Amino acid sequence: MRNGFRFICCLLLALMATSYACAQKHAPGTSLFVSKAKEKIVLDGVLNETTWTDAQVATDFYLNYPVDTMAARFDSEARVAFDEHFLYVSFVCYEDSLPNIVQSLRRDIDWELNDNIGVYFDPFNDFTNGFYFTITPMGVQSEGVISNGGSDGDAFNDNWDNKWYSHVTRYRDKWIAELAIPFKSIRYNRTSWNMTFLRNNVKKNEISSWIATPIQYVPASLSYAGRVEWEEPLAHPGANISLIPYVAGGVLRDKENELPTEATSEIGFDAKIAISPSLNLDLTVNPDFSQVEVDRQVINLTRFEFGFPERRQFFLENSDLFAQPGFPDSRPFFSRRIGLARDTLGNVQQVPITYGARLSGKISKDWRLGVMNMQTGSDKSLGLPNQNYTVAVVQRQVFSRSNISFIFVNKQNLGLGSYDSTKFYNPSVLRTVQRGGEQVTELKKFNRVYGVDFNLFTKDNRWTGDMFVHQSADGNAAKDNYAYGAFVGYNTRRFEINFAQQGIGKNYNAETGFVPGLGVYPGYHQGFAGVDLKLYPENSPIAIMGPGAEANYTALPSGTITDRSFSLSYDINFLNTASISARASRIFQRLPSDFNPLDPVDDLTLAAGDEFAWSEYRISFSSDTRKVFNYSIEGGFGGFYNGKLQTVNGEVNYRYQPYGSFGVRYDYSHISMPGASRDADFLLVGPRLDLTLTDKIFFTTFVQYINRFENINLNARFQWRFKPASDFFLVYSENYIPTPFATKNRALVAKLTYWFNL
Repeated sequence: MRNGFRFICCLLLALMATSYACAQKHAPGTSLFVSKAKEKIVLDGVLNETTWTDAQVATDFYLNYPVDTMAARFDSEARVAFDEHFLYVSFVCYEDSLPNIVQSLRRDIDWELNDNIGVYFDPFNDFTNGFYFTITPMGVQSEGVISNGGSDGDAFNDNWDNKWYSHVTRYRDKWIAELAIPFKSIRYNRTSWNMTFLRNNVKKNEISSWIATPIQYVPASLSYAGRVEWEEPLAHPGANISLIPYVAGGVLRDKENELPTEATSEIGFDAKIAISPSLNLDLTVNPDFSQVEVDRQVINLTRFEFGFPERRQFFLENSDLFAQPGFPDSRPFFSRRIGLARDTLGNVQQVPITYGARLSGKISKDWRLGVMNMQTGSDKSLGLPNQNYTVAVVQRQVFSRSNISFIFVNKQNLGLGSYDSTKFYNPSVLRTVQRGGEQVTELKKFNRVYGVDFNLFTKDNRWTGDMFVHQSADGNAAKDNYAYGAFVGYNTRRFEINFAQQGIGKNYNAETGFVPGLGVYPGYHQGFAGVDLKLYPENSPIAIMGPGAEANYTALPSGTITDRSFSLSYDINFLNTASISARASRIFQRLPSDFNPLDPVDDLTLAAGDEFAWSEYRISFSSDTRKVFNYSIEGGFGGFYNGKLQTVNGEVNYRYQPYGSFGVRYDYSHISMPGASRDADFLLVGPRLDLTLTDKIFFTTFVQYINRFENINLNARFQWRFKPASDFFLVYSENYIPTPFATKNRALVAKLTYWFNL
């Protein structure tokens, strides 16, 4: 721990010095003068208002992909205006007469697969956090929040939902869009914004933006935004309170346990209260998430828990404050730990959330605050008492875009002792300790994590870094309860280099976090190094290609290496949107504990201390995504511990543009291992039917069959967005036993939500 802490401190000082040096460079971008609207703007796709004819035009869009050395072949124009209530944006997108590529009419499009244009803005002037609103030629809306300055694709979260208005008119040689975004839907600074505009012309496979952005960087990155000069300071939104009540009802039937049909009814609400234009209070009472799309199942052959993404609306705005401390596999807070828990069979079950409150946003130019408190109810079937969760984060911006954060996470188990014996409690509430020379099982009253993070983002996106030191407390162990990590990345036009190091003490315990390694190792240290070379062939069907290499290791605190791998890869992206990738890896593992890779198909157990080394090879291909029929396929073969593994997975899609699509996702693994009673065949098949009758009525049917757990899951969801951010849902779900085919359980739920502005 001492050596690791010294390493973190030295790297922290070095990166802070680098950040300061890079912050001296002038940021790219130009100014856009934005006038106040001179009349009422009608959203009709016709720019005949004086406001638009007199507005300064952001045009001459420049390519970011497939090359960044020329202007877009089909230009775009953006205009911006405002009044007391709305931010207005209009777009003119010039094009040829070929049909647009629009996958469906469903909201929250897959950005890469649809023609679209959007506005991306940083309303806090910190080049770090913001919002985006995009529109397709068919008028399909998508919106989201931006974190980490938009430095990579993960920084854009489209699960965030809010109220805004738009209209699109299509012409022979262009399409025109008008957007009206209520100031009450966003958080903002009244005087200083940064803004850019980004167009994805899929049918030409061209990405262009108002601010010229090098090909190695995301063109919607806030560091490549222009400066907005308002004609006058924006109006204070005044009383800004939104109330979003819901009512839900349904019927449930558990045939597997021969329980009678049960009728359910729920009522609750969310509320949004603007404390200031940039600070918001979110409240929820008895929230219901029955309409949230089900998780896509995976065949997980590793020893580690798989982390599914958060889709529940309440947890999304300013989620980066709470969710990004630590590393992806050592988060002190993971919101899916709230309201979801595993039963004794390992299945994820919902736990009722009684209420929640979250205060988040900017409290000054350089300071952000996030405080959240959630209360869950007891659930005797899961052995869980009432639990209270508190998360607090204070973030200070330093230099141009970097920041330092302090985090505190507390989980409190309430009402302990209500069960007659500890055997009735969920394992997550118990711990085993030494008392008087004997092992004793006792109840845990609390679990806490606190620490500090430093995130480096230079002004030009060339350098990125992340360092943290965290510590846990649960009233038990007082040492080896640390977690630390350091990452640094350097990205240029020709190559990208990344290094990372982290350590987790054997007594570190982040119950509300995501640290899958502690379920495998009794404390560990890990390291990673990777380099990618990027080549841009001229006069070729290839846009970008290049080799890559990476190395990983994991060691116990004693220094014993348990995992080591080295991989070589080569990736090719074609001008027609197709891609191909090949990868070869050499892997070594020394098991720190017993492991059954065939569970539950076979009781084969690989013993702790056994050593294995093997090679594996993978190749994948994705076809032209612009075609109505497209597919992806990946195949792999090689060793697997002391056996052999062959895999094939991918997806086949057909779309009837723009009204629907049908796709099938598949994943098959064949494993043969000495000592097993038979070879194992793991199969996952997931057909999906997506119908979008209009841009307000959607129907999705999703089936998942996974033979590893002998289960078929059906989820059918009807959604009618009858007003902006107001919906009616009808959701049917059923689980089946494949052989003999029979229903395990089924449920039908109806839910109505309505967004009131008070």
